[in-house]
Amino acid sequence: MRATDSEYIGDYAAQPRRRILFGRDSLTYRVLFAWFAMSRSTLEMIRAQPTEGHLLFLLLWSDLAFFLSWTMKAVIVPNDKGVAIISFEIGGLLLLALIGRTAALYFFAMVVAAVARIFGGRGSWRDTRIAIFWAVFVTSPFGVAAALLSVLFTNLEFYYPIFGAPWISVPPYYMGLVPFVWYISVGIARAQGFRKVSPIFLIMSVVSLVGIIGGMYFHARGLI
Repeated sequence: MRATDSEYIGDYAAQPRRRILFGRDSLTYRVLFAWFAMSRSTLEMIRAQPTEGHLLFLLLWSDLAFFLSWTMKAVIVPNDKGVAIISFEIGGLLLLALIGRTAALYFFAMVVAAVARIFGGRGSWRDTRIAIFWAVFVTSPFGVAAALLSVLFTNLEFYYPIFGAPWISVPPYYMGLVPFVWYISVGIARAQGFRKVSPIFLIMSVVSLVGIIGGMYFHARGLI
């Protein structure tokens, strides 16, 4: 019988702090393990069948990391557009991260499960949801690290102008996207029982590329 959330939290709180942070059962260990063995990590997460509250907890933390990374890119990096969005638009970004992104990932998991079923996938919407939510949580540090790198390059530009060149300053904005797409692709493959990850990664990459181009187009038109 699976322990309830309250029992789990009670047992968890009773453990030594070092074990909570770095033990084999800790979230820190599981995230680090997932970076090097995402397939196995996803399967273990699916077998554990976490509660919906646990999944939402992971997703909301990834939402906050998403908000933090894009806030650093838009505000801390000194430029005219960054200064212009400090007030109203930052609040809008927070709502987008916590509400819009959460709803979008639930919908995305449902669509992926339905499409995968057409191509022979065997995973349920719940299994797909577990895999995707775990993947976005695992990849959250990459987005924050990319944002910190963009901030570093912008500050170095004052001393070394080469860091202002587009081929150096622009890539950090999208560095977190590659592991994001890859780990989600691995998670979907494992959740649906597909042997190969590369076709899913290719499809996800094309979808992401179309999304980026679409976002740039609408931003240029002043719609977003």
